Amino acid sequence: MIRVLVADDEPLIRAGIRMILSSADDIDVVAEAADGRQAVDLALAHRVDVVLLDIQMPVMDGLTALGELRRVVPAARALVLTTFGERDNVLRAVTEGGAGFLLKDTAPAELIQAVRAAATGNAFLSPAATRHIVDSLAGGGGAGPAAARGAAARRRLEVLTGRELEVLALLGEGLSNADAGARIHMSEATVKTYVSRILAKLGCENRVQAALLARDAGLDGGS
Repeated sequence: MIRVLVADDEPLIRAGIRMILSSADDIDVVAEAADGRQAVDLALAHRVDVVLLDIQMPVMDGLTALGELRRVVPAARALVLTTFGERDNVLRAVTEGGAGFLLKDTAPAELIQAVRAAATGNAFLSPAATRHIVDSLAGGGGAGPAAARGAAARRRLEVLTGRELEVLALLGEGLSNADAGARIHMSEATVKTYVSRILAKLGCENRVQAALLARDAGLDGGS
């Protein structure tokens, strides 16, 4: 069983998530938290596998809790639930290395898929979430910082092969493995292998970090 903690300050949201996850026979919601401090304490006490973590919470916000979870419960994987209202919050969530990023209107089946992916050590980012994050962060900070980011990104991408760059460009568009494979006539499994290799070479913890590098470097997935 995958042991899950749901952390959100809205009881109705927690109840809805619990109901969805309880429909899966391999997922057990073992605890609920109304703030970030509770989330960290309960994750440690219940030895959970996955934490569904809202960003906006009292006492300790979800982003601070994400950092604490990685420090005190490193085995637990955190999926960030958000509406992406604030650019800085999104950037921090990406850099903190959450196991996935989900919009609060994510379809029930996708939520279950995300929990299963996180539990097996994989990052899960729905195409909608990836596109939203990348669009929120791309181009911010003026011409000077953008130029500096672009030069730094292109240097990092020098370790990739031509085919890896092609796959990375499609990540920058927020495509799923299946959609990327259809675009370049490659199986979904092969794309997944390429994505894992790309993340390892670039030192990225998730698809969003890689997608942001692609955007900064000016890769065009349509070529």
